Amino acid sequence: MYYSYAPKIISQRVLQLSGKNLFTRNNFVLSNISKKVQLNLLRNFATIESNTSGAEIPAKKHAPTKEVNFTTDKYTYLRRKNFKEACIPFLTQDDIKFFTSILPANGLIIDKEDDLMPYNIDWMRKYRGKSRLVARPKTTQQVSQILKYCNDNKLAVVPQGGNTGLVGGGVPVFDEIIINTNNLNQIRSFDPISGVLTCDAGCILELLDGYLAERGYMMPLDLGAKGSCHIGGNVATNAGGLRLLRYGSLHGSVLGLEAVLPDGTILDNLSTLRKDNTGYDIKQLFIGSEGTLGIITGVSISTPRRPRAVNVAVLGFNSFQNVQKAFLTSKDELSEILSAFEFWDINALKLLKAHNIHGKKFPLEDNYPFYVLVEISGSNKSHDDEKLQNFLEKLLTNEIVTNGVVAQDDTQITSLWSLREGIPEACSKAGAVYKYDISMPVPVLYQMVKDIRIRLQSAGVLGEDKLVSDVIGYGHIGDGNLHLNIVAKSYDPKVTNLIEPYVYEWTEQHKGSISAEHGLGLMKADYLGYTKSPPMISLMKQIKQSIDPNGIMNPYKFLPTQ
Repeated sequence: MYYSYAPKIISQRVLQLSGKNLFTRNNFVLSNISKKVQLNLLRNFATIESNTSGAEIPAKKHAPTKEVNFTTDKYTYLRRKNFKEACIPFLTQDDIKFFTSILPANGLIIDKEDDLMPYNIDWMRKYRGKSRLVARPKTTQQVSQILKYCNDNKLAVVPQGGNTGLVGGGVPVFDEIIINTNNLNQIRSFDPISGVLTCDAGCILELLDGYLAERGYMMPLDLGAKGSCHIGGNVATNAGGLRLLRYGSLHGSVLGLEAVLPDGTILDNLSTLRKDNTGYDIKQLFIGSEGTLGIITGVSISTPRRPRAVNVAVLGFNSFQNVQKAFLTSKDELSEILSAFEFWDINALKLLKAHNIHGKKFPLEDNYPFYVLVEISGSNKSHDDEKLQNFLEKLLTNEIVTNGVVAQDDTQITSLWSLREGIPEACSKAGAVYKYDISMPVPVLYQMVKDIRIRLQSAGVLGEDKLVSDVIGYGHIGDGNLHLNIVAKSYDPKVTNLIEPYVYEWTEQHKGSISAEHGLGLMKADYLGYTKSPPMISLMKQIKQSIDPNGIMNPYKFLPTQ
């Protein structure tokens, strides 16, 4: 859940601030307007429905079905490595006996297709593995025993958390054994002085944030999948989220890790120290390694104080150039209280309306090419509100912004955030979604969306009653992260070939990264060369070979296979 938010409507009328007439602009209301005007403005907001679905991933997942094609049927170039087959009848009685000796009956799923299905299929219904065994250990020692046995017997494994990934990294390709961390879900300790939380890797992000909220702290990352994703999976993919602008990446906030290596060795590095300058910082290897080096079982993380004052504004812009100007202004005027700066385009808003994600009423009556959500969070409401007013006043005076709303209370804050968070859900309701999570310099960020639209239109596949119905762009301006979503009738090879590798070539040409926060998984493993040089990839392979010489950890993912 988001901490307390608050909207106020920005309307075309003379505004009064501290008793002075300021200026006339479209739908803007700054803080100290009269009660009468405030009530008139809020009437437009009263019927907006609150919705707190996913930011990058809808909170409501699609139920996996047997109609999803096997991954191997789509990735036909993949060849099964020389692992022991982990399915009946190739799993011997000795294998079964071992697993049942380590885990209770409710910690194992063996050869029960209906029970295995949710673990074999990703939430986007793009990837489907053939695993016949899911292990759900409760302790680090159990993970160690399982991995040692699998390594000794060359049984490939896939570490899996909440299965909320977007690139096929958390589900099998062939029949790899799934080691799911659902039962590793205990909070180990919390130090209220330092703000350091130590917990199991299977703890759900939203539950951790709720635990910290009772103690005046918060998790330093916030994702749309927070109700399902595990902190271990967040760390393994180096998840970014909505407030990286304010709190930085997990490479900075994670202080220590406990991980189990492929041979069963328990790497206990659960440091709670902010400063430790002794030797290689081994934990950094596991942050973003996507389960290819071992399984993270414990995390110690530095958590910030929960802000006492939060507010949100949603603004409408006539150009992406003005979006950039507003971001620059926010860094000047909001500075230390700026906690999020999110954008989306008009196509995203049309999808929200078309699929009734937020009810019939929207805070801005007119349509604008671009929208921005600005969040501030601090410790002094009057001070923070004054800074927000100065920011909005400067945007209006310089004619950067066209329209907007500012939150008045927690309900309106949630409503405004739901505009941004509802976009993935709207896309998923519209059809099959090709999702690309890329980063690049902000000035060229939206050009990617324009160029892919032109490419698909020129190929005759974009438009009403065609293979592709829409192309939308949204994301995090604060860290140059674009979420390019291409909505199609189905995952069609013709569409895929038009998009890939074009998107990655475009990103490379503009000095960007093919994965900003979702990871590489299976989807992007063979495109790593568009972001990393051959010497860097060679070093990565050496690290992988050194730690996992049998290659049992999450095979076919992360590093190029071709």
